[in-house]
Amino acid sequence: MPELFTIVSVLIAVVVVAILVRSVRVVRQQQVGVVERLGKFRRTLEPGPHLLVPVIDTVRYTMDMREAVVPFPPQGVITEDNLMVSIDSVIYYQVIDPVRAAYEAQNYIQAIEQLTMTTLRNIIGGLDLEQTLTSREEINQKLRAVLDEATGKWGIKVNRVELRSIEPPATIRDAMEKGARAERDKRAAILTAEGQRQSQILSASGDREASILRAQGERESAVLRAQADRQASMLRAEGEAQAITTTFNAIHSGKPTPSLLAYQYLRMLPNLAKGESNKVWIIPSELNDALKGLGSMAGAALSKQGAEDSAEIEEGEFAAPKPVDVFAEIEAQKAIDEQNSQASVQQAIAEAEALEGRRAARLATEKANELTAGLAAEPPQAQAEGAPAETEPR
Repeated sequence: MPELFTIVSVLIAVVVVAILVRSVRVVRQQQVGVVERLGKFRRTLEPGPHLLVPVIDTVRYTMDMREAVVPFPPQGVITEDNLMVSIDSVIYYQVIDPVRAAYEAQNYIQAIEQLTMTTLRNIIGGLDLEQTLTSREEINQKLRAVLDEATGKWGIKVNRVELRSIEPPATIRDAMEKGARAERDKRAAILTAEGQRQSQILSASGDREASILRAQGERESAVLRAQADRQASMLRAEGEAQAITTTFNAIHSGKPTPSLLAYQYLRMLPNLAKGESNKVWIIPSELNDALKGLGSMAGAALSKQGAEDSAEIEEGEFAAPKPVDVFAEIEAQKAIDEQNSQASVQQAIAEAEALEGRRAARLATEKANELTAGLAAEPPQAQAEGAPAETEPR
């Protein structure tokens, strides 16, 4: 009997402890418990410890009030241009009413997935492939609006909808890659051509400026060279003119004799024959006159010398020769030449005066003849005006 009583007491204690454990419930933060009493909704439990009626009250659902992320597997969708694309989407939602979330939808996650699939097909069916690939933001907004409206009665709010990827068919993807590659190659070719064009333009501009500067430099150099040549020619001409003037003045002041000029002429003849290209030398006609002059001068000198030698021989057959004063002879010859030059000058002056006189006389004669011819050419009427008219004899 005592053992049976002990066993019953233990069982009663275990049952009481189990009932107490089931009566006390602790709800964690950001969670809400839905309590049912005998299968009917009773109340919700906020975060913290709560005491329930054993066996009668039961926590049926525990709702997580935090924002949840649900990724959906890729779904095949047909575009307006009859191309199959695979779309992978993600939904961010939050439970705002745990009672309706527990009782309005049997499985709100599955319901949201199916609703997303049908909405995507409806939206993508009105777009072609290019619009589908370039209108993600528009698709997200439309899909969120439809889901938020549909899940509002379930106590769920859809915060965001994102399309993670849109995969076109492999063939379309290859074609798009080829098109993108061709577009990139086109842009690269355009940029390369533009760069080459700019480079050629800059090179041509640089060559043009260099040519202009080079031409300006050559022009200035040619101008300076021409000015230098002109100044050099002017200076050379002035020097030659001064040299000729000086030589002319020196010659006239020295009053050279014809014999000296003939001698200088003979000295210049060898210079005329110099030169590698001189094969034939024509003797000038003036050479005979020069030789005649020198010959006459030499003959006069020899005659004079012979007369002196004869006189000396007459005085004594074996008399010693007298010393000859070369400078005195040169001075004497110079005096004779000066006299001859003065005589020649006086004769030339006289001839010029005579020629001038003859010219003046000829001019006077011509003037007189012109006057005579003019008087003879006057008409009789002019003579009648100056004298009375003669009467006929009776």
